Amino acid sequence: MLCQTVKTGLECAFMSKKGCGFFGGNCNTIVEKCSDCSKIFDYNSGKYCKVYPDPTSKWLNGKCPTATHIKSEIKETTQKINPLKASKRANKKG
Repeated sequence: MLCQTVKTGLECAFMSKKGCGFFGGNCNTIVEKCSDCSKIFDYNSGKYCKVYPDPTSKWLNGKCPTATHIKSEIKETTQKINPLKASKRANKKG
């Protein structure tokens, strides 16, 4: 349905015939941590996230799972080799 609260005229999954079904009755604006994300859009009443109606809650446990402006670090782990198994493999080949 179309939003009737803060983003008037835009499609919203939380809107129903009884009004906005999101906790608090409307979507919340973005937080400062979201400012460089590509998933925000500027509306007359403020800047909002395209994915989450409450962006603040997504930053509580570290970082937002859909943040496009944060690069995730890939940790290279070296596999630990069991010396006993390695020696058995070496004996099989030779």
